[in-house]
Amino acid sequence: MAKKMKTPPLSSQQIRALRGLGHHLEVLSMIGKEGITPNLVTAVGDNLVAHELVKVRVQDTCPLERGEAASQLAAALAAAVVQILGKTALLYRPNPDLDDERRIVL
Repeated sequence: MAKKMKTPPLSSQQIRALRGLGHHLEVLSMIGKEGITPNLVTAVGDNLVAHELVKVRVQDTCPLERGEAASQLAAALAAAVVQILGKTALLYRPNPDLDDERRIVL
């Protein structure tokens, strides 16, 4: 497993900018009845490497509350929870290895 990274601190202006960027994004992963599984962590981690900003939906069958599920997933990925809106969480983790055109600059 990769070394543990620290969650990036975000200012209120950065959060506002990320919320604007995340508005049009599609949900890429869902947390279902099994909760936070290793496969889910791997899938969302891969999406964060490719996109830096991802939406995750917490389904009704999830055994965790939506805030708790988002926090646990973000902690497992060293990501920041940008927003929880309804059943959808927006997660952000910078990837300095992305091309300049695809990287989110805050």
